[in-house]
Amino acid sequence: MASTPREDPQDGSGTLSAGELLRRRKIWIVPLAVSAVFIALVAVIYIGSVVNPTGHLHGLPVMVVDEDTGASVAGRELNVGASVARALEHTAAVSSRLELKPATLAQAEREMNRAGAYATLVIPATLTRSALLIAGRETPGAAPPPETVVKLEENQRLGSLGVSLAAGVIAPAIAKISPSVGRQLSPYATPATRRNSVLSARVADPIALSTASYRPLPGHSAVGLSAFYIALLSILAGFIGATLINSSIDQALGYASSELGPRWKQNRPLAINRRQTLILKWVTVLLAAPALAGVLLLVAVAALGMYAPHVLLLWLLCSLAALMIATGTLALLAAFGSIGQLLAMLLLVYLSLASSGGTVPIQALPGVFKVVGHVEPLRQVLTGTRAILYFGAKGDAGLTRSLIVIGAELVFWALVGLGFASWYDRRKLDRIAPELLEYIGGAIDQRRGDTGDPGDTGETQAGAEGGAQASEP
Repeated sequence: MASTPREDPQDGSGTLSAGELLRRRKIWIVPLAVSAVFIALVAVIYIGSVVNPTGHLHGLPVMVVDEDTGASVAGRELNVGASVARALEHTAAVSSRLELKPATLAQAEREMNRAGAYATLVIPATLTRSALLIAGRETPGAAPPPETVVKLEENQRLGSLGVSLAAGVIAPAIAKISPSVGRQLSPYATPATRRNSVLSARVADPIALSTASYRPLPGHSAVGLSAFYIALLSILAGFIGATLINSSIDQALGYASSELGPRWKQNRPLAINRRQTLILKWVTVLLAAPALAGVLLLVAVAALGMYAPHVLLLWLLCSLAALMIATGTLALLAAFGSIGQLLAMLLLVYLSLASSGGTVPIQALPGVFKVVGHVEPLRQVLTGTRAILYFGAKGDAGLTRSLIVIGAELVFWALVGLGFASWYDRRKLDRIAPELLEYIGGAIDQRRGDTGDPGDTGETQAGAEGGAQASEP
């Protein structure tokens, strides 16, 4: 409604002081309480998802390739590789945290090439013969070098923390398994080996672990984090674009005022319902999302040299992600008003970030984040960007699922927004009541007449007479 004309403020008469308003506790207690609750939720969501990844680790996929052919000694068969693999499977600290998958080397490589495993433990074909050679026993065939080393090939393309977690479980397990293998090998040691303190020590603890990077990441990939940051920036582009478009269009339609420095402006409100307003905003973000994604990649790839072998496909995925987030943000704003922006930040940004698996792998997240991550957008976008940047843009590396889920969420948010807007319109819950709409329009028309400027829309500047102001119900 129109503001009450105030006295000339130059002498300070008729104006309220900040101290007087601070005594009205509702003015500052409400925003303080809302801010405190919001920050508490953000802390619980974000810190709670990353504070103890090792404690929540379960089901991290690791392939086990046992190529050991074994050997026959004194009429008995010995296979050290099988003993190592079996011991890993029956070690609680391993089986409770990792999902060990026996496979051939070709199968393991295919799985890692499609983002299906964080690492592969390779037990070499000569492990048993090398162990016997250390014990002083030669086996038929060419003598292999006496190296009893198993190798952990790490898939850095899935993220360095996930790889570190896998190595952090495998390494101590191998260290514990090695002495038990030594006890199994000890009866085969020759007397000369037993008398040699160096050789007997090697027999007692024969297995060593080495690590290597499987298909090392190309340069300018942010050590495997470029996919995460591109996915996150796509989400933020949609959110920021939606909030700016929402406020700009509301200002243009006369349902919000604009203030730039000392200048305040109120347009004449137009007679438009909620549904049509939402459609107008969606059409605008439909045009804005590809442009924002293009600017993002122009800076990241063209200006900063980020590795991006399929840049057009990456642009399409980022555009779809930004459009989906913008659609959801505008739907929440249409449904809940200004509080919808906070809800969008919690649901589409912070909760999405915490459950994405971008920094902490999903297998190391607390249970609630594992569940919501199946629908939270950032995990879907990250899966797609990883597939495009690191795994040859293969559909089975997560790109197909990413596109399907993002598309489905776009449709979901569109239905939510249209549902709320249409319901409000049917209930005649106007943003500004028709009689108030007419009153504001009349006040602005009067303002134009007073200033003699037919284009005046109620603009004022500091120290000048205030124009017509409106409040929305």
